[in-house]
Amino acid sequence: MSSGTTHPAPAAPARPRWALRDLVLMVVLGVVFGFAYWALVQAWNGLSIVMGPAGDLAQHLLLGGWLLVAPIAIAIIRRPFAGILAEVIASVVEVVFLGSPVGPILMVSAAIQGAGSELPFALTRYRRFSWGVYALSGLLGAGLVFFFSAFRFGWYGQEIFWLRFGLQCLSGVILGGLLAKVIVDALARTGVLDNFAIGRAARP
Repeated sequence: MSSGTTHPAPAAPARPRWALRDLVLMVVLGVVFGFAYWALVQAWNGLSIVMGPAGDLAQHLLLGGWLLVAPIAIAIIRRPFAGILAEVIASVVEVVFLGSPVGPILMVSAAIQGAGSELPFALTRYRRFSWGVYALSGLLGAGLVFFFSAFRFGWYGQEIFWLRFGLQCLSGVILGGLLAKVIVDALARTGVLDNFAIGRAARP
């Protein structure tokens, strides 16, 4: 027989706040990838020369490499905005400390890339980290920033507009998505991430 008393359902556990180690790791990742992105610019310049008349497409082939830090930071820390912030920090390193010729506008591109890369993980509430989610992360990161870049560089109306778009999206999926999962899984196997959210999630 019911007593007539209703009991509220238990509240869902609150997501833990950012720990200091999470913030430190995010900054470290941003700095490390800021230098890596600068090195990628040198690779872009070299590839442009090798490709000759088609050298302008080299940026699209390598674009995915500039997306890497966002999914890596998200997968390890598993906190909202970790990907966006890590990308922006990397861009600040490129502009302020490495003298990127792109200038402060690079930070806007980084924020757009980070938002696109983070969106698929956010839609799963930072709980799913499958190959498909990583691939979609790279696709959206590359795709969103493409339209911003197309406005900046006047690609709209070009005959090769969709070729540019297709190459950039493919690069995003491979270099900015799937490669990120390979890197994260390799790091997780070493045990160095056991004290972060990714390590706690793996425990029974």
